[in-house]
Amino acid sequence: MKKRIAIFASGSGSNAQKIMEHFKRSNDAEVVLILTNNPDAYVLQRADNFEIPSHIFDRKEFYQTDKVVNLLKNLNIDLVVLAGFLWLIPKDLLTAFPNKIINIHPSLLPKYGGKGMYGEHVHLAVLADKEPESGITIHFVNSEFDEGEVIHQSKFKIDKGDDLKMMKFKVQQLEHLHFPKVIESLLKKMKTE
Repeated sequence: MKKRIAIFASGSGSNAQKIMEHFKRSNDAEVVLILTNNPDAYVLQRADNFEIPSHIFDRKEFYQTDKVVNLLKNLNIDLVVLAGFLWLIPKDLLTAFPNKIINIHPSLLPKYGGKGMYGEHVHLAVLADKEPESGITIHFVNSEFDEGEVIHQSKFKIDKGDDLKMMKFKVQQLEHLHFPKVIESLLKKMKTE
């Protein structure tokens, strides 16, 4: 039986797209649902393009009901992937999927993580501190922003002329290259456990 993946995203969904592409022809796993807290998120169009169902929810549904948890359970989801999803995961979801929720973060955690540290905010902080390198971190999700156990990190050198646009480009290259592969290897480990 194929492993079943659900992806949460709040925006454009370029990482979600790469994951959907990666597993489109897989015999081992498939993306079965895209979830978003943003009714205008472009990730919904990407899900349509792949004929993958989507679910839009609001803050009340996410934090005060068990609708999202029940939806994931009813679909027999094996792995929940956060791909540019900006809300803290509620306790009931963490309890329902222990060590089965992962996130990608655009810095080398533990540096530049935590509440408010997402997207451009991260890159601008890294540039302001004149860091010699940055990268991505894929990690398990726990009850705190960006504090779960690290699964994978990849880094790049920050060159002298690098600006925000170049930082975004370099990070996205690493995300698109590594995120689908890390998901695949995690799902293979689940199979053997």
